[in-house]
Amino acid sequence: MDSSLVISWWAALSGLAIAIILILRRLNPVYSLILGAIIGSLLGGANLVQTLDILIKGSQSVMGTVLRVLAAGMLAGVMMESGAADTLARAIVTKLGDRFAILSLALATMVITAVGVFIPVAVLIVAPIALEVGKKMHISKLALLVALSGGGKAGNIISPNPNTIAAAKGFNLELSQVMIADFIPALFALLATVIIASLLKHKGAAILDADLENLTSVPTDKKFPSLKSSLVTPVLAIVLLLLNPIGSIFHITFLTKLNLDAMYVLPIAAIAGALAMKQGKQIKSYAKSGIDRMTDVVLILIGAGTIGATITSSNLPAKIIDLINMGHISGILLAPISGVLMAAASASTSTGVILATGSFSKAILGFGVTPLAAAAMIHTGGIVIDQLPHGNYFHVTANAMHMNIKERSRAILYEAIVGASAMIAATIMYGFLHL
Repeated sequence: MDSSLVISWWAALSGLAIAIILILRRLNPVYSLILGAIIGSLLGGANLVQTLDILIKGSQSVMGTVLRVLAAGMLAGVMMESGAADTLARAIVTKLGDRFAILSLALATMVITAVGVFIPVAVLIVAPIALEVGKKMHISKLALLVALSGGGKAGNIISPNPNTIAAAKGFNLELSQVMIADFIPALFALLATVIIASLLKHKGAAILDADLENLTSVPTDKKFPSLKSSLVTPVLAIVLLLLNPIGSIFHITFLTKLNLDAMYVLPIAAIAGALAMKQGKQIKSYAKSGIDRMTDVVLILIGAGTIGATITSSNLPAKIIDLINMGHISGILLAPISGVLMAAASASTSTGVILATGSFSKAILGFGVTPLAAAAMIHTGGIVIDQLPHGNYFHVTANAMHMNIKERSRAILYEAIVGASAMIAATIMYGFLHL
C-alpha cells in the first residue's frame, strides 16, 4: 500500500457508518464490513489498486488472531460436545442448592462461559436447569434470564474465546494478561447480576408447566463425563496460560522461555481433556464441531480487519484526539465508549471488540493509555449492550427461556447495567487508578 496515502476522516467514518447500517439491515456482517471498507477507501481518495491494498493489509493484520481463534475452537468443541460443560453447570447448581438458586445459575453460566463455551451456548445449556429451579422456587423468567445472561457476560470477559483473543491481540498482549485483568470486573458483573436478578424474582411472567416440556439440552441417553474429568480441559488451559505471567512476576527464566501461546495451549488442553474423559476416539468429531462454530467468527475477523485498516489509514484517529483535547474530555473514556458503541452496532461482543481495537487503538494509545488498560476497557465495554434485537444472542436466549420479543426486550436494560458494572470497574481500576 502507498504509505503516503492518507484517507480523509469523513470518508473512513462514512465507510464505518455504511458497514453498521448494512449490518442493521441484516446483510451478512462480513460483506457489510468489506463493503464499508471499500466505499470508505474510495470516498477517501484511494484508487482501486490502493483500496485493494488496504483490504489486504487489513486482512493480514488479523491473521494472528484468526489462528488463535481456530485453536480456541478445539477447546470449545470438546467442552460442548463431550457434555463436560453440562456436568460443570449441574454440579454448581447442585452444590449451592435451592437457597442460593440465582447465584448458582449465574455462577454456572459464568463458569462454563469462562472455560471457552460461547455465551449463547452456555445459556442454552443452563436454561433447562434454570426453568426447573425457577418453577420450584417461584422465580420469574425475567429474573432467570438476567441471572443467566449476566453470569454469561461475567464469564465472557475472562474466557479464552474470540472476543478476549481479539482484545489481547489488538494490543499485542498475551491472552492470559487480558483474562487476569478482567477478573475483578467480572466479579463486579457477577455481583450486579445476583443483586438485580434477586430484585426481579417476582417481576415478569411466571414459569408455566408448558415451559418445562422437552427441556433436555442434550439427548437423554447421553452419558455425561465425571466432574473430575470435565475439569481437566479448563484447569489445564488456565494453568498453562498462567505460566508466562508467573514466570515474569517471579523472574523464573525457564517459564518465561517456554512462551506458551494460546495457539498451543488451547488445543493441548482440549486433547488432554478428551483423553481424561475417555473420549479419545471422538477428538476428530469434536475438532470438526469446534471449527464449524468458529468459521463465522473467523470471517467476521477478516471483514473487521478491512474496515479497521481503512480507519487506521485515515486521519480519523488524529482528529478524534484533537476533538477530545478541545472538549477537555479524558481520552481514557474513548476505550470503553468505543467498545460499547461498536458492540451495540453489531450486537456482538466479538465483532464490537474487533472493530473497536482495529479502528481506535491508535487513538486510544495516543492518550497515553497502556495497552493492557485499553484492552480491558474496550473488552468490558463490549458486553454492555451487545444483546440488542438485531443480533443472534437476543433471539437464542429468548427461545431458550420461552419468551416472546416483548418479554425478552424487558431484560435488555438490566443486562446493560450488569455489563456497565464491569466496564466502570475496569475504567476506574485501569484507566484512572492505573492499577
